[in-house]
Amino acid sequence: MFNLKSQKFLLAASSVMGFLGVAFGAFGAHALKSILTPEMMVIFEKGIFYQLIHSSVSLAIALSGIEKFYKPAIFFLVGIILFSFSLYLYSVTSIKLFAMITPFGGVSFLTGWLLLAIKAMR
Repeated sequence: MFNLKSQKFLLAASSVMGFLGVAFGAFGAHALKSILTPEMMVIFEKGIFYQLIHSSVSLAIALSGIEKFYKPAIFFLVGIILFSFSLYLYSVTSIKLFAMITPFGGVSFLTGWLLLAIKAMR
C-alpha cells in the first residue's frame, strides 16, 4: 500500500493533482463553456482555482523534504478531492448532494493550513 507520509507519494499525488487541475481547467474552458450556465461555470472554476493552489503547496512541501510538513500536505490533497471534485460534479450535474460535500473539503484545507502554521512554529 501507499505510505502517505513518504516524499515519493506526496510528489506523485501533488503532480497528479496539478496535472488534473490543468486538464480540468482546459476541459471546462473549451468543452463546458457552452454547456454550463455562467453560475455553474464560476463554481467549476472555483474548484480549479483551489485545486491548483493546494496541489502547488503540496508539491512545494514534498520538494522541501521536511517530513513534519507532510501531514498538512495530506490534508490539502484530501481537501482537493472533497472540495474541488465535489464542485466539478455539482457544476455538471446540478445534484445538490455533491455541493453538500464541499464544506468538508474546505475544513480539510483549513486544517492543513493550521497544521502547517503550528508545525512551522515548532
